[in-house]
Amino acid sequence: MNQVVAMKTFIFSIVLGLFSILGCQNPTNHEIIASEMMEKQAQELETATFAGGCFWCVESDFEKLEGVIEVISGYTGGHKEEPTYEEVSAGGTGHLEAVQVRYDPSRITYKELLDIFWTHVDPTDAGGQFVDRGPQYRTAIFYHNEEQKRLAEESRDQLNESGRFDKPVATEIAMAQPFYRAEDYHQDYYKKNPIRYKLYRNHSGRDRFLKKVWAKSTPITEAQSKNKAYAKPADEVLRKNLTPMQYDVTQNEGTEPPFNNEYWDNKREGIYVDIVSGEPLFSSRDKFDSGTGWPSFTKPLEPDNVLERKDRRLFMVRTEVRSKHGDSHLGHVFPDGPEPTGLRYCINSAALRFIPREDLEKEGYGQYLKLFE
Repeated sequence: MNQVVAMKTFIFSIVLGLFSILGCQNPTNHEIIASEMMEKQAQELETATFAGGCFWCVESDFEKLEGVIEVISGYTGGHKEEPTYEEVSAGGTGHLEAVQVRYDPSRITYKELLDIFWTHVDPTDAGGQFVDRGPQYRTAIFYHNEEQKRLAEESRDQLNESGRFDKPVATEIAMAQPFYRAEDYHQDYYKKNPIRYKLYRNHSGRDRFLKKVWAKSTPITEAQSKNKAYAKPADEVLRKNLTPMQYDVTQNEGTEPPFNNEYWDNKREGIYVDIVSGEPLFSSRDKFDSGTGWPSFTKPLEPDNVLERKDRRLFMVRTEVRSKHGDSHLGHVFPDGPEPTGLRYCINSAALRFIPREDLEKEGYGQYLKLFE
């Protein structure tokens, strides 16, 4: 028995030693640290609130997005406190069926969420959505700060100006109000009741409308309204058209070798576009020799086309840059560049296609000729 006790004591001392190495005195402290890390991560998330008709469908559409952490179905916009589904669906509470989206802004932007919202509803219908009629099913964007308000209004105006619809956008844009979580059986309804959900969605007419309006195009954005639509081709097309290095860099977040890539010392005048989508990214006017062996720029040509996200790989925190429409990994941005921005966009040549000044017009980028006049 003494040997057993001695062995248990030995094992326990090893466990305590491991916790000491981890900077913890006991398992309780370790759990506290883990909890604090989770809380810190939660504080970095942001909230967006949308009403788009039946919240089963809207929740399903948003939960498919990378960077969206949680989507909650509920009620908002009305005067009744703690409303029930029966009360809201009957009308009279002033509430709309809505969803609250918790998302990581380093992985998906609010502008991207707006694009998804517009392309999953009929924004011209002021009387409801598809088979669901009544003000409780109308569309709305509830902003949580002034920046969300500005972006929502800009995207609405761009959609109105695009000429995609014969009628004006009827979607309300209003300040966020108290949000009441819907009953548990409504949360993740499309997962809990897949057959009933599919039957409802097919009957609603939602997907038939969306296919008719959006099937052959991508969301209307500021960059597209300036020139043309930029989109990411199917994976089989990418594998066919890209070199192994181009595919690895853009799709697998790879890195090409320094001083052994196409554009690191390119000094010609022109612009650089995404090799995947063709969206304009950088200009030779902002290119400089950083001495790193990769193309380096002080700023993007079209800031809206270059997204920044936190990159915690390789045991460090860096800022990754990706293209908006092609979702290509481009490289990283660092705060050690020259004036006027002090930034260094360190980009892989394999993610870029260079269009020289003399070819801009015939390639469809004639609006950028003025940069070189």
